[in-house]
Amino acid sequence: MPIRQQVEHQGVEGARVGRFNRAINTTFVVYRIGDTLIDAGPSNQWKAVRTFVDLRPPKRLLLTHHHEDHAGNADRIARRFDLTPFAPELGRAKLASGYRTPLTQRLVWGSPRPVETQPLPDHMELGSDCTLRAIPTPGHAKDHTCLLWQQRGFLFSGDLYLARNLTHMRSDENLQLLMQSIVQVLRLDFDTIFCSHRGVVEQGHAALSEKLDNLKQLCEQARELHEQGLSESEIVVRLRGPEDGLSKMSRYNISKRNLVGQAAQVDISRL
Repeated sequence: MPIRQQVEHQGVEGARVGRFNRAINTTFVVYRIGDTLIDAGPSNQWKAVRTFVDLRPPKRLLLTHHHEDHAGNADRIARRFDLTPFAPELGRAKLASGYRTPLTQRLVWGSPRPVETQPLPDHMELGSDCTLRAIPTPGHAKDHTCLLWQQRGFLFSGDLYLARNLTHMRSDENLQLLMQSIVQVLRLDFDTIFCSHRGVVEQGHAALSEKLDNLKQLCEQARELHEQGLSESEIVVRLRGPEDGLSKMSRYNISKRNLVGQAAQVDISRL
């Protein structure tokens, strides 16, 4: 599968790849600042990713977290260009040993190869006008980390943003932590988001703030319906509609009930 879309935005390049081109989460954008890559893309898209990275051989690879769409090609890139990827400390053991990938995710992204990494530093100087700051943002994953290009107000958000309205969550995500991470990031000075799936989001600070507001509203609605005595399945249908093909195909590892069930338990006062 060839590169689906070339991305260029004020010094940032990117390549959108993906086996499928349906929901936004079924494609992925590998970003590059000069000779530094941000995330490696899914393993089943290696040919397209290789075409992109070969245009300018990278000297660094920074991983936002260990998931298979973000780190799937890290080992291949490391071997091809004789480098050691940087990764958040909490994800390095999984990256080194490998981990089981659920069937639906293997179908869409493939399985990652084990890769040795080095710790992602708090700050990384890529040039006189480019300092990347690592911002730990757990919730989507324990090791999830955003990267802030401080001089330009660019946020490489990994999977923190995705969309203004969430409909599904993975079973291993933590909604309370995710919302706390969004609150933390909104204190930073940035405007443009570089999302691994959505792409370039201008007025990104406002978009992320809107996502937080929508999640707060969902939590309030879910808690209210729970206190009225509705069952979890009834609340899911009221707020997000019946479970769909993705939920069933993933055996509810990615589902609406994972989102809505947690929403009823979130303590908004702790945000």
